[in-house]
Amino acid sequence: MKKTINIVSLLFLTFSFLYSTDVLISLDGNNLNYTSEIEIGGFQFNHDGCVNGASGGEAASAGFTVSASSGVVLGFSFTGSTLPSGENLTLIELDGDISQSCLSDFVFS
Repeated sequence: MKKTINIVSLLFLTFSFLYSTDVLISLDGNNLNYTSEIEIGGFQFNHDGCVNGASGGEAASAGFTVSASSGVVLGFSFTGSTLPSGENLTLIELDGDISQSCLSDFVFS
């Protein structure tokens, strides 16, 4: 049984890497922009306390729930909606004294 689980895990990891893609992000003022060839189902990133809030952008248009805590911003949909693929789209608008150096550890699904 253990051998079967290991093989399934290996196949899943191989499939995941085979279909992985990059999401490019940029900061334009307080707008966090993205470029992606595929739709985005959710996102998360850390900050060093520079973000006071997050709203708007494609996340709001898609009906995402966005939460900004003292160190993490998290966005996802309870209904399964996704953010569109495209170039230089605004993911969210950040409130606070935002700089590239205060944002880190981005995860997209």
